[in-house]
Amino acid sequence: MIIFLYGKDTYRLQQKLREIETQYKKIHQAGLNLERIDVEQIDFQEFWDKLFQQSMFIKKKMFFLENLFSNPRFKEKFLKKIEPIAESEDIVIITEKKELPKSDKFLKNLKKHGKVQHFQSLPRAELKTWIKKEFQEQGIEADTDVINLLVELVGNDLWQLANEIKKISLYKKKEKKVAISDVEFLVRPKIETDIFKTVDALANKEKKKALQLIQKHLEKGDSPFFLLTMINFQFRNLLIACSFRENGKTLSDLLQLKLSHPYVAKKSWLASHAFTSDQLKKIYQRIFEADFEIKTGKIAPEIGLKMLIAQL
Repeated sequence: MIIFLYGKDTYRLQQKLREIETQYKKIHQAGLNLERIDVEQIDFQEFWDKLFQQSMFIKKKMFFLENLFSNPRFKEKFLKKIEPIAESEDIVIITEKKELPKSDKFLKNLKKHGKVQHFQSLPRAELKTWIKKEFQEQGIEADTDVINLLVELVGNDLWQLANEIKKISLYKKKEKKVAISDVEFLVRPKIETDIFKTVDALANKEKKKALQLIQKHLEKGDSPFFLLTMINFQFRNLLIACSFRENGKTLSDLLQLKLSHPYVAKKSWLASHAFTSDQLKKIYQRIFEADFEIKTGKIAPEIGLKMLIAQL
């Protein structure tokens, strides 16, 4: 039997691997042999011998093939022998932690001869359902606003989301309910460092650099809406920090306010020195206008985002 798991949602892929392993351990408690094989460290013939080696003590073998896609020769030989491997009573599990084109020859053959599961990034609605369920499993209540904010701050990274949910749940162990202020205080946005680079570039009048940084995010697949939310988030913090500074208050005063994560507050305090509050108010207004134009369909999201950066 061949099982192939692939896709860029490596969190759910890893969960599925653990689920398969646990399930087969329960079924074959006495006679299951697990072996993890790095394909870069072994040739195909050695794997073949292991697969079809008979043993009176081991009833079922399970092989986890790692790095198969980085060894073309192994992959080619595997493809030639895919039918007897698939018909074997032993289990061969292959993973690839990225997307593959539908036209991929190896993928087509795996679909024909094995069990294939594709782990794509969760759509926004399913992602919110997943977050709610994770909180429930921790015995914590999270309303829609809290879940929406988590999605905006972290995006579709289930690894970080899982860690943030555990951290928030421990923090709210007694109250059993999460507030927006808890998320703002505890969660460090996933791409805030790169967004700060964009803000710094804008502060230094380096619009070309800022546009290049935004383009990199878009090429990686980051949502224009998510990027706009992060830019709005950072400039809001800059405006607050700048207002504090102009009113004679200190960084300590800003930290005591607990409007955001301490890391964000410190970065915002330093970056705010490049602006006046009047400048930031105008920028914040332009961000609001761009957000409205994009969400009402007056302009395409990517174009609207780039136009915003060019106008700031």
